Amino acid sequence: MYVNPRRVRKCQFVQLFATCFILSLMIFWGPLDDGTFLDYVKSYSYRYLVNSYAFVNESLSLSRDNMDRVASYRYLINHPEKCQREDILLLLFVKSSPGNRYRRDAIRQTWGSNKYARSHLDANIRTLFALGQLKDSAHREQMQNWLQAEDEKYGDLIQQDFMDTFHNLTIKLLLQFSWVNRYCSHAKFVMSADDDIFIHMPNLIAYLQTLAQIGVQDLWIGHVHRGAPPVRDKTSKYYVSYEMYPWPAYPDYTAGAAYVISGDVAAKVFVASQTLNTSLYIDDVFMGLCANKMGVVPQYHQFFSGEGKAPYHPCIYEKMITSHGHTEDLRYLWKQATDPKVKNISSGFFGRMYCKIVNIALLCRIYYQGTYPCMAAVF
Repeated sequence: MYVNPRRVRKCQFVQLFATCFILSLMIFWGPLDDGTFLDYVKSYSYRYLVNSYAFVNESLSLSRDNMDRVASYRYLINHPEKCQREDILLLLFVKSSPGNRYRRDAIRQTWGSNKYARSHLDANIRTLFALGQLKDSAHREQMQNWLQAEDEKYGDLIQQDFMDTFHNLTIKLLLQFSWVNRYCSHAKFVMSADDDIFIHMPNLIAYLQTLAQIGVQDLWIGHVHRGAPPVRDKTSKYYVSYEMYPWPAYPDYTAGAAYVISGDVAAKVFVASQTLNTSLYIDDVFMGLCANKMGVVPQYHQFFSGEGKAPYHPCIYEKMITSHGHTEDLRYLWKQATDPKVKNISSGFFGRMYCKIVNIALLCRIYYQGTYPCMAAVF
């Protein structure tokens, strides 16, 4: 195929100009930035014009002397046998805090039930909860006794001895990938989810079973953030200093609330996680850095929710995969969304037309909800 040399030189010039533009913004405007508009100008320009993170990976790489630091956390509760000698379609890790017993029970009784998946969906899944230790030392021993009793009843807690705090979310992510690599590397898919997520398990399983039949690889699906800038506002819990991450944009990543990867991606991410600095405590961004280093690209799925709740309506339930922000209504939503009558509402020509109109009204609004895009109402 003929390539015009002038066009090549023109593209190189555009990329060089974009690089210089971004560097000038970082050097001259960085100290004056108020954390809003200019951050987005820099991040989107970097993402779509420069789009190179090779030197980011190099800068965040660990020396061999520090690579075993993360592995030093010992297991307080573990179940190495959970995946042995079984064909696992989905290994589901739920990130939970020690005190969130109510949420874990709700998940066990709804979308996280292994028995339900086996009996109703003909799928073999494993749901586990990833935890650290209670930060409050005065109540830590009592909480640990409660967790031990909970695990004796259900046998689904995986806990290490790091403090369970927001700033240790990356450590909790590493717990998950380390466990998968050691005890369940044969799982076809791995999912990471928060404990305030609703997952429409029948829809998710049907989707994954279709992918498994074609032997899909390099899969990473979720609600993708592209060209997201680091938060420089020191009052935000997502604040990241220039010393920790000096570049204007993160590599593409999926929202940490819920995403799915194929087994081969889990292995690649584990390898990368052993060589990157874990001081960047925003776990979904760290996941993006690991995937980027291994050449894995996230794929946007329009029915994976962002930060908001999906609207409550049967026409939404028909295709939904995840919805975020459910702490008190999980059982109610599970009952409504998995009701067999949901399929009847959207069946037939008039049913499909009715649901398209309803979905457009619910999803195509001017203000941002952080759930499904307007495009999801059309397809």
